[in-house]
Formats: sequence, C-alpha cells, structure tokens
Amino acid sequence: MTAKRQQKKTVRLGFVPLCDCAPIVMAHELGLFQKHGVTVELKREVGWATIRDKMVYGELEAAHATAAMVFAATLGLGSVPSVCVTGLVLNLHGNAITLSHRLWDAGVRDGGTLREHIRSTRGEPRLTFGVVFPFSSHNFLLRKWLRSHGIDPDRDVQLAVVPPPQMAASMKSGNLDGYCVGEPWNSVSVMHRTGWVAATSAEISPLHPEKVLMVSREFSDEREAEHLALIAALIESCGFCDQPENRERMMETLAQPQYINAPIQALRMSMLGTFDFGKGRVEKMPEFNIFAGHNANEPSIDKAKWVLGHMLECGVLPDQTLIGPNTATEAFRSDIFRKAGRLVQP
Repeated sequence: MTAKRQQKKTVRLGFVPLCDCAPIVMAHELGLFQKHGVTVELKREVGWATIRDKMVYGELEAAHATAAMVFAATLGLGSVPSVCVTGLVLNLHGNAITLSHRLWDAGVRDGGTLREHIRSTRGEPRLTFGVVFPFSSHNFLLRKWLRSHGIDPDRDVQLAVVPPPQMAASMKSGNLDGYCVGEPWNSVSVMHRTGWVAATSAEISPLHPEKVLMVSREFSDEREAEHLALIAALIESCGFCDQPENRERMMETLAQPQYINAPIQALRMSMLGTFDFGKGRVEKMPEFNIFAGHNANEPSIDKAKWVLGHMLECGVLPDQTLIGPNTATEAFRSDIFRKAGRLVQP
C-alpha cells in the first residue's frame, strides 16, 4: 500500500482532558495535521486506564499517554501485552500535589506538618490520596514527596486511583484528602477554595518527562508515513504552545466542552507565568508547563531511564530482570523523532 493511500486512513487519537493535551488540541485547531497530510479524529477519554485499554485492543491508533504507560503496555503490566513506542514527548512538568482545606484547618502547611498530623492521628483511619494511574509520574512524584517528609506511602496513607477530571470533586466530597494530578484539576480546587497546593512537580523533580504520544509498534512500522506526519504536526504545535503570546488563545480553546471543559480561570492559574498555590500564595513559575523548551520533545534515553527507574522504585515494575539492555531505546525512539523532525519546516 502506498504512503499516499495510507494517509487517507483516519488516525483515532485519544486524549485525557488536561492542560498537557494542548499540543494535540492545538494541532487539530490550527490545521497542522491537515498541513502534514494526516487525517486525525480526536477522542476524548475519561482517564488513563481507558486510554490504555483502547490502545491495547486497537480502538485507538495513537494516544496522549503517561510516559510510563509505554513500558507498562509493552511488558503487560496491568493489561495484556501490547508492544508500544513513543517518538515524541509532549511536555515536561505540569503536575502538582493538592491537599484539602480540611487538612489546612487541622494545621497542615507543608510536608513536615502533614507528617506530624499523621503521627498525631495514629489509630484513626488513614488519609487517602489520589493518583491518576499506577504507571504515571503522579504516582512516582507523590510517593517521592511523601517519603522526603518521612511519610511511608504504603503504610502511613492510602493511595487510590482516580481519573484526573474527578479529582477535585472527589476531594470536595470528602473521599480524598489530597491528590497529585495535572492541571487544571489542582487549580479547580484552589479556585473553589476546597484545596491548596503543597508542591509542584517542577519542584519535586525538575524537567521530568510527563506525557508522550504513544502508538503501537505495529502502527509505527506499517503506517510510518502517517506516524511521522503526526509527530511533525505535534512538534510544530508544541512550539506554538510554549510561546507565552499564544497561551491565551490556547486556554480559550482548551476550556471548551469538547476538550477540557473547565473554567478558563482555572487554566489561567498555571499558564500565564505565575502559579496560584492557594491560601494567598502566588509565585512566578514561567516553566510550570514546558511544551518545547529544554529539548522537551525528544524521547531520549535519559527520559526513558527516569521513567524506568521510578517504576522500579515504586514497585509497579516488580522485577528488574524485565528490563533488557534495549528496553529503553526500543520504547523511547529518538530515531523516529529525528526523522519526523526533518518534515518540520524551519
């Protein structure tokens, strides 16, 4: 089948309503997919388990995915095995840890006072914190932050998996005491004064890889022209999203019901060079979201090693022998990224 005929097929591209789906949404809105000759249908999904399952069973050709999902799907962790790759990192950073207003009223102000609160309430039901997916930076970052303050994430608290759009409501209803999630779902709690931000992912692990474009290796091999066109369009979109002068247009687009469906005020709280932590604390954070800077988009071996190392540390990758000598480079494909990059006009 010729590349021209391949490109007439529709690529179903799944995304979860988060600020870091911006490159995918803006590539669609700006006509960048069409520019590169690929037909894309966006599919809004509620959470990462749905994204994984639809990728594994062939209901999506490509997806906005947590970086660790590429390895988890390939190794069959939590699902049937499906060999996947990424030729593009969509962003760095973008997450935060939000704690409830109830904890603030109890005297919690940071990780240290949270530890003291947990110790003083020993014998009572453990606090429950939400993460979006076991195979995600959110799980890694929350655990790292808790441990850094002397809190055992497996003994001192409970962790529950909750889809990102449901985090703020789950905490407001009292089902969660805190959570780690991507924007705007931290800022929604801050805006509604039901929560406050204790730490950002940029503070916990500077320049960590966040979301990627995930496809099956079969799609990458058999529909190479479409895959490269998809990445080229998204590289252009990532550059657009990283420019401060484009952020307002981006937020107006993302706020729409078919995309994030959240108040535009909540999106602004992390997108305009400052970040509102709540409780009167606002700080300059121009790199809360990084879509292109710091060589963000290349799926380098260093980014792959960050992901695999944290999967081992958290125990979601149970056996180090599952990591072969080429595991990182077979999943995180810098070669595909570079090839697609040659399609991007300077």
